[in-house]
Amino acid sequence: MNDYRPRVVDALLKRKLAGKGAVLIKGPKWCGKTTTAEQVAKSVLYMSDTGSREQNIKLANVDPHLILDGPTPRLIDEWQVAPVLWDAVRFEVDHRKKHGQFILTGSVVMHDEEDSKQIQHTGTGRIARLVMRPMSLWESGDSNGQVSLRDLFQSPERIAGTCDLTLQDIAYITCRGGWPDTNSMDHDVALDQAFDYVDAVAETDISEADHVNRDPEQTRRLLRSYARNQGTQTPLTTLRDDMKANESGTFSEDTVGSYVKALNKIYVIEDMRAWNPNLRSKTAIRTSDNRYFIDPSIATAALGLGPTNLINDLNTFGLIFETLCVRDLRVFAAALDGTVYHYRDKDKLECDAIVHLRNGSYGLIEIKLGGDSLIEEGVESLLTLAKKIDTTKMKNPSFLMVLTAVGKYAFRREDGVYVVPIGCLKD
Repeated sequence: MNDYRPRVVDALLKRKLAGKGAVLIKGPKWCGKTTTAEQVAKSVLYMSDTGSREQNIKLANVDPHLILDGPTPRLIDEWQVAPVLWDAVRFEVDHRKKHGQFILTGSVVMHDEEDSKQIQHTGTGRIARLVMRPMSLWESGDSNGQVSLRDLFQSPERIAGTCDLTLQDIAYITCRGGWPDTNSMDHDVALDQAFDYVDAVAETDISEADHVNRDPEQTRRLLRSYARNQGTQTPLTTLRDDMKANESGTFSEDTVGSYVKALNKIYVIEDMRAWNPNLRSKTAIRTSDNRYFIDPSIATAALGLGPTNLINDLNTFGLIFETLCVRDLRVFAAALDGTVYHYRDKDKLECDAIVHLRNGSYGLIEIKLGGDSLIEEGVESLLTLAKKIDTTKMKNPSFLMVLTAVGKYAFRREDGVYVVPIGCLKD
C-alpha cells in the first residue's frame, strides 16, 4: 500500500463517491483497479479469492446483503462473478440513503442485452461508472509533467518544457505499456508482460467475456489484424479479409463481429468515435469509429514486436505511438470531464485526436513521431481544420497541438500551434 503510485483517476473516484451511493470501476485486467480502490476502501471482499470463490458466489445468491455488510466504502472486487450483487448494491444504496457506500471493480463490461436476465436494474442515479485505463506516462513517471493539458485549455501565450526521452526510450515505453507492475521490473521482464497478457486474452479471457468458447488462434489472428489497422476506420469485412489472407481457414464477418464485441467487453480494445463539428461548408464527415487497443503494448505483443523492431520500422512505430498518445489523452481528458474523438472528412482531412470537454471547449491534436517535416505536416492539417469550423455556432478551439514522441522542447509557435513531446504532458 505504501508503494502505491498516484493515479489520475484517484480524484475522480473520490468525487464520484461523494455524489453517489456506489461507484463501479471498470477497465482491463492488470491496470490497477483493485489497488486504486483499496486506497479509499474501509473494508474489502475479494470475490475471486481462490480459497473462497465458490463460497462467496453461493452466499451472494442466498443472502447477498451479508456480503455487503462492512465498514464503508466497502470494496467488492470482481463483483461480476455473482451478478446478483448489482441489484443488491442498488437496493442497499436506496435504503441506506447515503453516499460513498460501495466500490465495485471488474474487468468485464456488463449490463448489455445478454446480461439483462441476471441484472434487472441499471443503477442509474445510484451507481456511478468510472473507466480506468493503464497508466499514462505521467503516472508511470516517464513524463515530467511540465505541460498540463488542463492549462492548455486556458490558451496560454507561452508554454515551456524540456524532454530528455529518446526515440529508443519511447520504443521501450510503447512495448512495455502502462501496466503498473512493470515499473519495478527489469526491462526484459517488463517487456514479457504484454506477451503474457495477449496469451491470457487468447487462451481464456475472451471466452470468459460472455461464456462463449472461442478459438485462441483465431483470437490471435484478429489481434494481429487489429494491430495492423490501428487508428483507421477499417470495417469488419477488411479485418476478416486481412485474417484470411494471412492464415488458413475461414472466418465469417459475423464471427469477427462477435470476437470484436468480446474484446470490447474485457477492455482489450477501445475504439474512438468520430467528432461532428459545425463546419462553414457542407463537408461530409466520416462517422465510423477508429480502431484502437486500450494500450499500445497489446499491439506490439500481438505483432511479436519489440523496441528494436519499432526503431527499424518507423511507419509501424508511428501507428502504435498514436495508440500510446490516445491512451494518455483519454486518461487526462477524463479528469477534465472530456472525451477524445477523431475527425476525418470526404476530402481526407484528418485530425488524430480532439479533446472535447463537457463545457463545449475543445482542442485539436495531431500526433507525430517528431522531426520538422512531420511537425509541419501536422500544423498544416490543424490550421486547415480550424479554418473549416463555423465559430458562429461553436467555440473557437482552445488550442491546436502537435504531440510528438521526441523533441527537446515544448513551446508555442508563432502561428499559435503548440508543439509538445509526450514526455512533458500531464492532465
